[in-house]
Amino acid sequence: MPDPIPRAQPPPIRTVRWWRWRRNPLRRPNDLLQAWIGLILAITVVITAPLTAWAVGTTVHDRLTAAANEQARAGGDTTAVLLNDAPGHPEPGSAEARETRYPVKVRYTAPDGTARTATTDVDPGLPAGHRVEVWTNAEGTLTKPPMPPDEISNRAVGAGALTGITMLITGTLAYRLTARVLDQRRMRAWETEWQQTARRWTTSP
Repeated sequence: MPDPIPRAQPPPIRTVRWWRWRRNPLRRPNDLLQAWIGLILAITVVITAPLTAWAVGTTVHDRLTAAANEQARAGGDTTAVLLNDAPGHPEPGSAEARETRYPVKVRYTAPDGTARTATTDVDPGLPAGHRVEVWTNAEGTLTKPPMPPDEISNRAVGAGALTGITMLITGTLAYRLTARVLDQRRMRAWETEWQQTARRWTTSP
């Protein structure tokens, strides 16, 4: 028959919060040092991470904008004619097809008025003779067009966010490394104290 009297349960474990900041006989100097290091790292990350992320994002945005403006001043767009049919995508109309480009030879007129041929990426399935817009630099060589403002903003935001995340991870790793070093020091101190206690407990026959 099952025991009608329920077994006694151990009392719930009560977590003592902020114990490193409170005076108690179990707190060691290393415990307080770890608490101060954690507090300083937390304040540093909270204050500097957003500021650094903003500074990096602004710098990236300014540099990319300047590069795009310089590229726009030095070059220009022109019309090119496909000399060959562009390959068709195996899944026309799909999202992948809309993002896919194929290299095709084209003919265009350089800024100096000379006719040139080069290879550029075009949409799938375009026939020979189709006209596409291409970008040339001051020498008449095909290049990528200047980066649009929305892409510049996305890259700047991404750079700022990556910087903030990196600082957060760095602060976390620094605290964990510090805690590990202090734990090793505490273990060595405990081992030394236990050896001293064991000698006091040992009695001669």
